[in-house]
Amino acid sequence: MSILFSDIRQFTNLSEKMSLADNFKFINAYLCRMEPAIIENCGFIDKYIGDAIMAWFGRSADDAVQAGIAMLKLLSLYYSTRQRPGRPPLKIGIGINTGTMMLGIVGGKDKIDTTVISDAVNLAARLEELTPKYAVPLLISQHTFLSLENPNSYAFRIIDKVAVKGKSEMVSVWEIFDADPPESRDAKLKTKTQFESALTLYYLHQYKQAAQLLQICLAENPGDAVAQIYWKRVVDQM
Repeated sequence: MSILFSDIRQFTNLSEKMSLADNFKFINAYLCRMEPAIIENCGFIDKYIGDAIMAWFGRSADDAVQAGIAMLKLLSLYYSTRQRPGRPPLKIGIGINTGTMMLGIVGGKDKIDTTVISDAVNLAARLEELTPKYAVPLLISQHTFLSLENPNSYAFRIIDKVAVKGKSEMVSVWEIFDADPPESRDAKLKTKTQFESALTLYYLHQYKQAAQLLQICLAENPGDAVAQIYWKRVVDQM
């Protein structure tokens, strides 16, 4: 089973500029636009937590990834209808993980609810929380990546290894950037080999060689936030 978490970035800042009634109107309008992306990809919405969404996909990891991509594309269309001078762009973060989970009922005498329980759920939430750090909208775990039927059908690149709270092993994290604007997607694809080679060299502590490859990436795509992060890391080590 695969779990998807999504959240609107800096929603507190957005909500402070709206009345309580407008907050509810905005959240409901947003959720109404995101819901079809999940349902049409065989997903089940477990719960809404304010502006956050938790959904699970029992058929395949591809369903979860396709839903995430569709959500980002729908968000872009939604923002185009809301765009006003001085209004910041609407951004969300999505984290997806795949693993063994238990679906059941929780609650007491007067209130019960269905939910899924597993460490895999916690990792999906952790990945969503990491999206602002890397300035990317969609991250998936190695468990999801290895469960994809045909990974090469997606625009992807590995971007880091992260520690999982309470676990000793590191988990590799991939960025899925199919929903990026065409110029950004093409630039990331063009520099993917150099970027992933730079990451390998970084983890081997070969910082000078990693820096040379990152320079190539940034020359081609100066706005690549992840390449900028690694450039700073290697410079700090040199």
